[in-house]
Amino acid sequence: MRKQPVPGNREAGVVRARREPCGGGWEHAWLPGAEEGMSQAPEARPSPPSVYHERQRLELCAVHALNNVLQKQHFSQEAADEICKRLAPDSRLNPHRSLLGTGNYDVNVIMAALQGLGLAAVWWDRRRPLSQLALPQVLGLILNLPSPVSLGLLSLPLRRRHWVALRQVDGIYYNLDSKLRAPEALGGEDGVSLPTFPFRAFLAAALAQGLCEVLLVVTKEVEETGCWLHTS
Repeated sequence: MRKQPVPGNREAGVVRARREPCGGGWEHAWLPGAEEGMSQAPEARPSPPSVYHERQRLELCAVHALNNVLQKQHFSQEAADEICKRLAPDSRLNPHRSLLGTGNYDVNVIMAALQGLGLAAVWWDRRRPLSQLALPQVLGLILNLPSPVSLGLLSLPLRRRHWVALRQVDGIYYNLDSKLRAPEALGGEDGVSLPTFPFRAFLAAALAQGLCEVLLVVTKEVEETGCWLHTS
């Protein structure tokens, strides 16, 4: 059975990039339609696979990264706030989120959220060569990296930490950064599908920044057996 697209909402800024069959280009579509109440024309053929992508709202990049890597809207700001309360039940000023109530969740929230789904977040040691990363065993990746700060159209000379999801869909890896207007295709594991930009090269470039941290999203079984790592 073909995976059905997950309904998005205007607040989360959900975008799906649909790949046309037979090598066609990418068509970016807002969900719901760009104009309120606009009906969609029926399609004569089954719709191609879609990529779930939430766009940035407030400081909710951790929530967007979780949903984007899971390819489904599992978490909301309210759910993340509840996790924060469980992590620090006796704290008046919760250390796991912004004091302003706008998000800015830390890694503990991400790890707890994944654990609640029977998944795990494994920290990738940047000293290891990426050839040791067993990508077929990894559900997706969540990166934490510096990102420019802007106020409207004005870019500020500041950088803040930002969570970004990377995920494979139908053999193609995508950059699902919530600050992007649409998913960015990065290619196959070693450039098979898009040989000009293999995924490992993108990951190596991100790690080369020096301030990038990588979490591998895996099942509990993969975490326990350590098969996310090639040791030979």
